[in-house]
Amino acid sequence: MPRRSRVGRPGAGGTRNRTMMLESYWLDSGERFAQDGVPPLPARATAVVVGGGFTGLSAARQLAMAGTQVILIEAGRIACEASGRNGGQCNNGIAGDFAALSARFGRQRATDLYRAFDAGVDRVEAIVKEEAIACDFTRNGKLKLADKPDHAVKLARSAELLAQTVEPDIRLLDRNQLAGEIRSDAFHGGLVFPRSASLHMGRFAAGLARAATRHGARLYENTPLTGLSRVPGGRHKLVTPRGTIIADDVLLATGASMTGPFRWLRRRIVPIGSFIVATDPLGDLADTIMPGRRNGTTTRNIGNYFRLTADNRLIFGGRARFALSTPRNDLRSGAILAARMREIFPGLAGVRIAHNWGGIVDLTADRLPRAGVRDGVHYAMGYSGHGTQISVLMGEVMARIMTGASPAEANPFHGIDWPAVPGHFGPPWFLPLVGAYYRYQDWRH
Repeated sequence: MPRRSRVGRPGAGGTRNRTMMLESYWLDSGERFAQDGVPPLPARATAVVVGGGFTGLSAARQLAMAGTQVILIEAGRIACEASGRNGGQCNNGIAGDFAALSARFGRQRATDLYRAFDAGVDRVEAIVKEEAIACDFTRNGKLKLADKPDHAVKLARSAELLAQTVEPDIRLLDRNQLAGEIRSDAFHGGLVFPRSASLHMGRFAAGLARAATRHGARLYENTPLTGLSRVPGGRHKLVTPRGTIIADDVLLATGASMTGPFRWLRRRIVPIGSFIVATDPLGDLADTIMPGRRNGTTTRNIGNYFRLTADNRLIFGGRARFALSTPRNDLRSGAILAARMREIFPGLAGVRIAHNWGGIVDLTADRLPRAGVRDGVHYAMGYSGHGTQISVLMGEVMARIMTGASPAEANPFHGIDWPAVPGHFGPPWFLPLVGAYYRYQDWRH
């Protein structure tokens, strides 16, 4: 469930007469999805979607539009985890290096994978328009920023390859040219990806949930899956505290869920905390620090991401600590993030932090998503911090596969091997070691 509480924090001048919310800005400021007169959980369904984030909501909408009797169950509230607890960015492009992806899969497959993320941004935009969702969707673009001079050289090499292959409109900026995009002395160059976008995650989630119900899907919040098994006839038995459902098809869209009958998936996904703070509205100061108003990301392994909201707050996040999100870890990480934010933007020294929250990223070892079917159960997850756009796309993709589409043709991640992470059986005991390694890499390179 959302971790909503208030903590006294000094604002400008050191006063404590206002409080900071230990809650996602998107969930706190967005309209909550609500249903009137939800019927009892049915004993039978054609399809059951497990997980009320963007993957599950997108799949439920698509299945309902295809005429399928679909039930969605969510352990907490709609979008209460990664979909409602992220940095608000909807970026095209892959999480890793395109040259490395090409070396692994070949240029054509790498291009197809890259294009899937482009298509994800397009699908978010299309759904926003089709369903008239008021969520501040904007094609503001992404600005990738070089933390070190050597990183700027690497960005230049990357830009050359991307411009020749998958990003013809990419723009390389030197340090002097950055002033038109961001007013900070912290960076040494950057790349502009113009197709990326931003939106209000809480409002998009509520609008997507309402759209799914309008098309005929039934959504059940506070309904965790506690048991999953096969029954005669190839159907599936899903056990919840509200009752048991027998379903023809099941889609697991649970991300990095650390509870429930997901042991096979849990061995392949590393849950890692990502932490975020949001300022009070900045007024005219917003366009002073970020005149380009793009989504900012930095090149360090333990880097940062940030953007302005429609009401001129700065959302600022990153892997401040290699730990899971808990109220204590969120606060400690928030302090690190606030300090880094003020290093990048000294003009924000007196600006109050209004929201401080964390979330769990469903990380795969190679940072590529996975989607497929195992033992007759469909799944889509592992978005590795780039989930908004690709989760919406993959929800629709898996819905089409569940209604007859060819997996090899519809699923861009079809056939990619997914071995278990060695030594990983549940809680990620090795996160401090990973953090130490990446800190060393950032110091060295």
